[in-house]
Amino acid sequence: MTTTATADSLARIPFLREERDPGGRCLSEGGRSLDNAAFAAAVRRLAGRLAELGVAPGDNVAVMLPNCAEIVTTMFAAWYGGSALTPVNPALTDDEALYQLEDSSSVVVVGDERARALAATLDIAWVDVRSIHATSERPVPPVGQPGPDDAPVAQPDDFALVIYTSGTTGRPKGVLLDHANITAMSSSLVDHFQLTAADTSLLVLPLFHANGLIAGVVSVLRAGGDVVVAPRFSPSTFWELVEEHRPTYFSAVPTMYAVLEDRTGHPVDTSSLRFAICGAAPMPADLITRFEDRFGIPVVEGYGLSEGSVASTINPLAGPRKPGTVGIALPGQEVAVVSATGEHLSTGLRGEVVIRGANVMRGYLGRPEETTKVLRDGWLHTGDVGTIDEDGYLRIVDRIKELIIRGGENIYPKEIEECLYTHPSVLEAAVVGRPDPVLGEVPVAFVAARPGLTLSEDELRGHCAVSLAPFKIPAAFHVLAELPKNAVGKLVKAQLSERAPLR
Repeated sequence: MTTTATADSLARIPFLREERDPGGRCLSEGGRSLDNAAFAAAVRRLAGRLAELGVAPGDNVAVMLPNCAEIVTTMFAAWYGGSALTPVNPALTDDEALYQLEDSSSVVVVGDERARALAATLDIAWVDVRSIHATSERPVPPVGQPGPDDAPVAQPDDFALVIYTSGTTGRPKGVLLDHANITAMSSSLVDHFQLTAADTSLLVLPLFHANGLIAGVVSVLRAGGDVVVAPRFSPSTFWELVEEHRPTYFSAVPTMYAVLEDRTGHPVDTSSLRFAICGAAPMPADLITRFEDRFGIPVVEGYGLSEGSVASTINPLAGPRKPGTVGIALPGQEVAVVSATGEHLSTGLRGEVVIRGANVMRGYLGRPEETTKVLRDGWLHTGDVGTIDEDGYLRIVDRIKELIIRGGENIYPKEIEECLYTHPSVLEAAVVGRPDPVLGEVPVAFVAARPGLTLSEDELRGHCAVSLAPFKIPAAFHVLAELPKNAVGKLVKAQLSERAPLR
């Protein structure tokens, strides 16, 4: 099914669905379910509330919540008023969350009491999450009028999402995606997976990532299907959700597949599932085979970045799937590998993976120099090394960056190192990735103390816990007399990696 919706119609999705099938399934979470009419009404109410708070076209609306239906409603309400959405990971510390709210210039935060306190710190507006689906709180504005009479519908070049991704400088960067980007990305996924109104997405990935928002929500809603939001992934309840809601697909990270394959001890009904998507980190080929054989579900591995609106290659459903590769370019995109001098390389040769298409971001918020580094001559330079075979299948073989992917969460060592350097006893600090059989990789820290001072693992762990989200805290801390350096005094992390073997 190929959709013909224009970019500005993303904001109209709830209302188009309401017109076509007001009683049709749309959005479910736990024991709650919204049909198309109820969802559209909730979007109108929240859009009206945002307008009353002074949120204007071009402003940024932040939402800071664990997975719930209200995040989806907030996204469409922001879009209908011509605003962008910034989803904030609720696992972040207050300092980390405040940085993203300030950097994105958010004018309102939708969330719980913690979000209220953060909003007060910045003197910006707050919307109580409990009010979003409370139908008795306020009347529903007429169709097409979510707020003031002049409330605009977003245009294709208006920003739609500001997604924060870690940066090599240690501070997260805001990836700017406009409505044209998301239209291109969602239509590409609809085409590739032939999504229709008969499809249901089971959303187990976090909604502060582009994957959950675009692949798990926008794509299936624009195709006419519906979304089931799982508050959090749990192997003990996952298959119950599948059997209860009968989804046709879900997207997960390798860690989730490994846990499901390891901990499922009873027969499960997977007959509703057409396919499952794997991304965020490489998935071992033997795990894909074991999972497919055991549960009878095709697992299609893909590859992408937030900078490319989430996905650029995916193994096909109808054609050959090649475990160990991340598939072929999605419709509307070009993927190539280039040399250090920018020359496109032939089949089988290693080079940096580059991407071109309408899905590629507009840039990094407030960071023109970093934008220029990755967007060159119309191509997005990913920093990943790969090869493309004779059939067009991409294989990721290495990373140029020092990114650590822990269970699907991106962690950059620089951010942890900067935190460690704020400890008064730390002289030197370096963080590397250590292989982990369940999470893929975990960060490990090496530090050297200032002369005459001492450090302990518990002390360093407690120091990091003050400023870093739990998933960023190193799995181990090693205190050395000094860290290895090369002839010019630069830390040699390769030698440290050898000291952080698989446990």
